[in-house]
Amino acid sequence: MITVRYFAGAREAAGLTTEQLDGPTSVAALRSTLTAAHPGLGTVLPKCALLVAGARATSDEAPIPDQTTVDVLPPFAGG
Repeated sequence: MITVRYFAGAREAAGLTTEQLDGPTSVAALRSTLTAAHPGLGTVLPKCALLVAGARATSDEAPIPDQTTVDVLPPFAGG
């Protein structure tokens, strides 16, 4: 089981702030699972950074261990 936390535009696209998922063990599998469950993420997710246990996932092959928190962070604007 992993915890996925959504921020800013990703939260709006998913329609929730957090959820628990059982199954995805890689970034690619997580992306697929999320877009299937939340079609609104289809346009947002490719632009998002994914933090797996606080570290940025740099490839779709990056593993997601069980009991991990994944943060979905869209690009932020600001100054």
